[in-house]
Amino acid sequence: MLLEALGSAVLGFALAWAAAHRLAHRLPARALVLSTGVAGAVFGAFVTHSALGAADLLIVLVGALVVSAASLSLLLRPAERFRRRSATA
Repeated sequence: MLLEALGSAVLGFALAWAAAHRLAHRLPARALVLSTGVAGAVFGAFVTHSALGAADLLIVLVGALVVSAASLSLLLRPAERFRRRSATA
């Protein structure tokens, strides 16, 4: 269980760092992105481990990756070029 938590935290940090590096113009502060990635991954590992029991480490890490990516996607802001202006503006 400790290896799952540690591995998922490292995986979430790596995913958040890559997202912050690639999509810096569409994400809030880097500290918020990194902490959301780690927290999402640890929560995803917990949920996957709880749902599947003593499953394979790889399956738990995939669950952590999915929840971390979903958490990070909630932080994305629309790109400037895709914003629409209202008719009254």
